[in-house]
Amino acid sequence: MQSSFLKTAALLGALAVAAGAFGAHALKQLISDKYLAVFETAVRYQFYHAFALLAVGIIFKEFPNNYLLWSGRLFCYGILIFSGSLYLLTLLEAMGQQGFKWLGAITPVGGLCLIAGWILLAIGIANKS
Repeated sequence: MQSSFLKTAALLGALAVAAGAFGAHALKQLISDKYLAVFETAVRYQFYHAFALLAVGIIFKEFPNNYLLWSGRLFCYGILIFSGSLYLLTLLEAMGQQGFKWLGAITPVGGLCLIAGWILLAIGIANKS
């Protein structure tokens, strides 16, 4: 499992760099500063948690347990839901699509996944099997 987390972390990190460049260069011309800030938040949290997932993959070798397994999974789910919903909101705004602001309501679910991932990381390290 550790190699899957490491590969996924590397891919998510690369995608965060690409998304950041897209936001800074192409998207900046299409959306308001408000939505640019939303997009930048998505990129930032994706980056933070790509590093967290990388750490889980490295730590898992020394502390292989289900807490770390679920920590990594929750970081992945959290990135998908938290950053994904913010990316989608921003891109819909850039395309002029209205009526999708309700997507913002699922963003906190992703945030809860990220928080739970950090908590399980701490428990997983404390409970070495």
